[in-house]
Amino acid sequence: MDKGLPKGYEPRDVELKWYRRWEEDGCFEADEHSPRPHYSIVIPPPNVTGVLHMGHALNNTLQDILCRWKRMTGHEVLWMPGTDHAGIATQNVVEKQLAAEGVDRHELGREKFVERVWRWREESGGQIINQLKRLGASCDWRRERFTMDEGLSRAVREVFVSLYEQGLIYRANRLINWCPRCHTALSDLEVEHEEQKGHIWHLRYPVVGSDRYLVVATTRPETMLGDTAVAVHPEDERYADLVGRKVRLPLVDREIPIVADTYVDREFGSGAVKITPAHDFNDFELGRRHDLEQINIFDESAVVNENGGPYRGLGRFEAREKVLADLEAQGLLEKVEEHANAVGECYRCRSVIEPWLSKQWYVKVGPLAEEAIRAVEDGRTRIVPEHWTKTYFEWMRNIQDWCISRQIWWGHQIPAWFCDDCDQITVSRQDAETCAHCGSRNIRRETDVLDTWFSSALWPFSTMGWPEKTETLQKFYPTSCLVTGFDILFFWVARMMMMGLKFMGEVPFRDVYIHALVRDAQGQKMSKSKGNVIDPLTVIEEYGTDAFRFTLAAFAAMGRDIKLSTDRIAGYRNFTNKLWNASRFTLMNLEDFDPEGCTLDGLDLSPADQWILTRLRETAAATGQALAEYKFNDAAGSLYAFTWHQFCDWYVELVKDELYGEDAAARRRVQTVLYTVLEQLLRLLHPFMPFITEEIWQALPGKRPCRYLMQAAYPDGSELRADAALAGRMEQVMEIIRGIRNIRGEMDIAPSRRITVVLDCRDEAAAAVVAEGQAYIRSLARVDELRFGVGIERPEKSATQVAGPVEILVPLAGLIDIAEEEKRLSKEVAKVQKDVDFFRKKLSNEKFVANAPAHVLEKDRGKLAQAEEKLAVLKQSLERIRSLG
Repeated sequence: MDKGLPKGYEPRDVELKWYRRWEEDGCFEADEHSPRPHYSIVIPPPNVTGVLHMGHALNNTLQDILCRWKRMTGHEVLWMPGTDHAGIATQNVVEKQLAAEGVDRHELGREKFVERVWRWREESGGQIINQLKRLGASCDWRRERFTMDEGLSRAVREVFVSLYEQGLIYRANRLINWCPRCHTALSDLEVEHEEQKGHIWHLRYPVVGSDRYLVVATTRPETMLGDTAVAVHPEDERYADLVGRKVRLPLVDREIPIVADTYVDREFGSGAVKITPAHDFNDFELGRRHDLEQINIFDESAVVNENGGPYRGLGRFEAREKVLADLEAQGLLEKVEEHANAVGECYRCRSVIEPWLSKQWYVKVGPLAEEAIRAVEDGRTRIVPEHWTKTYFEWMRNIQDWCISRQIWWGHQIPAWFCDDCDQITVSRQDAETCAHCGSRNIRRETDVLDTWFSSALWPFSTMGWPEKTETLQKFYPTSCLVTGFDILFFWVARMMMMGLKFMGEVPFRDVYIHALVRDAQGQKMSKSKGNVIDPLTVIEEYGTDAFRFTLAAFAAMGRDIKLSTDRIAGYRNFTNKLWNASRFTLMNLEDFDPEGCTLDGLDLSPADQWILTRLRETAAATGQALAEYKFNDAAGSLYAFTWHQFCDWYVELVKDELYGEDAAARRRVQTVLYTVLEQLLRLLHPFMPFITEEIWQALPGKRPCRYLMQAAYPDGSELRADAALAGRMEQVMEIIRGIRNIRGEMDIAPSRRITVVLDCRDEAAAAVVAEGQAYIRSLARVDELRFGVGIERPEKSATQVAGPVEILVPLAGLIDIAEEEKRLSKEVAKVQKDVDFFRKKLSNEKFVANAPAHVLEKDRGKLAQAEEKLAVLKQSLERIRSLG
């Protein structure tokens, strides 16, 4: 392997090199026959149409950290990759391609269209897989699955037929979310709600047999054509005498009943509500309670049908305008109010969805949900963070039957055949040729396909070869952990729980870790319309994968959204550079060092050595514990603090004298500690920063126990010598050095100037600490003469600072001109005071605070805080100088 490190770290070449080698050498591959304990994760399958976005980047970074960590802790790891066929999204992509060629899919026909989709998938689909590789995802790519591949198709068919045979799949005419453009049912997840300015129209419905009107309010006046009742609250005294009577529905001249139902909000509008069971989900349920007629007024394109009377043939929005004009002409439009409304849109084509009455296939999920609830209650599956458990229970205990049919061509075609002779349905594991009920050959296959989530619900076991009893299933099912976003807790996680328990008799995963959202620096959700999207691939190109991954981990606090900015990523690029430079320094000083046979045992370690080894041991233990608890930010924080502040900033400086000195034994001791610390630190950092750590580790001297760092053991620190008391004394010495450096900085004493320092120790214990660490103090604080003791003579005109039980005194005679220093500091105080006054005035302006964007206010408050902090330090320094004058 390569030896030595170039001056600068160039991420791209390093990343491509090591990823290729890892993959070629089978480092990501799982072995079913391994005796090692198993650890398995299935990837939340991204859409085959997808590209890497921040949600994917966070989700897969966290999974990769877990998988790399578990490999290093001695587990046989299977990270199962794959993509979802994404029915509607993929069909839309190919339809657009055809439209550009002037071809309609209906002209092409179903068979040719599906062939075209498969061709697109082979040529262009799945580019997200290559993007995940850029992220460093260590999936077992030879096992990559696709929700439409042959094995998964067989599993899907087996599950559908089994559930149908057990009476858990049925067909019914119900209200569903309908896209008038895609001509298909949609799940709730496929409907995106967007706040839009709209109106509430108040309409008058004449009460039959009287001169009274009932006024109803609606945001969709065109649906009145399908009204089958008006509802009032049973305790509303205003309408008590009208319950059971009828109103005349304007424009279509139909009499409909007045019913009483507690669903009605007496405080909203007039307290009377129009009921349209075929076009509103709440009205549908109320209609079932009161046995109301369901009148569908739209066709599949949301054009008014024959039930709309004179409005037949009009699109829904044209019909709205005509209905309102006619109501106004008849004096039945009481008033119009502006109203902000959350409008549901198809997540693919952005058409406004329509609640629509349609015959669809459903899964009866009640019996399946009961077992999925018990599995979480009794701890077979744990949800982390724990507060999501309550949400899971609430949803599962109020679960509705699942609409699984979609009216598109791309997907798993439902294995059901309708008989034109006996009107019965044949559901079969093999393609049917005759009706299972009457034997007729006059049968036709259902044209609907299954909801994409149906095949995804089987993902943890279908990807491992079910319905066959494979060795993969035996070794790796149930999976160890699922890492996912909260937005698909119900749509995917809950359904995998139900299907896993039903068909495997066991939960699909032991833990479910639910991560938060990645937002912009101001906490806003990223969106193209806001222009605040950060592209992961752009970030990787500019800052490197390791810096990007570490940023995500460092901010992945449990249950808290990540506020991401390129400034933060740049900060962690500085961290990678810090690690690189410290490693170069170490390697340059290990050129004559052979770690073979060199151990820490028997070495007479210095206080600095024992301190760094103690802190390394603590860091290893803390990191392992944090990862076990999914506290990624705590793990990253421990590693960052140790790497930057303890190893790079302190230890490397503390040992330079011995590295460059004449004592060969001392040099060899320091080399041994440096090698040990850097080598273990690289192993600790590897799951977070796989590329830079592999590059540095390969450059270390000596033989290695394995070919790649990712195959090395993860340190737990247990073999390291630790002395917490000595480490504490060493940090007292470091605090003294820090205090002397602070005085030098405040007094503007040149770094090259050697100085006299007097240390007044509170007691003999403090004096002993100074005595033990005086060589470090002299070297790192550039001290020429050091005097210390209990009750030592204190020189006049000294700058002072307290470091625990030690007061630091630096005699200033001959070091600085006190009068000139006072003048300089006074000018600096005045300058910074102006900045403080400016920002205080600006932020006390109520008009500015009320109108300024949040990020501007945050920036200005940050500037004020910085200026105030600087001013306090300067004033303190000025006060100290004046006290010396």
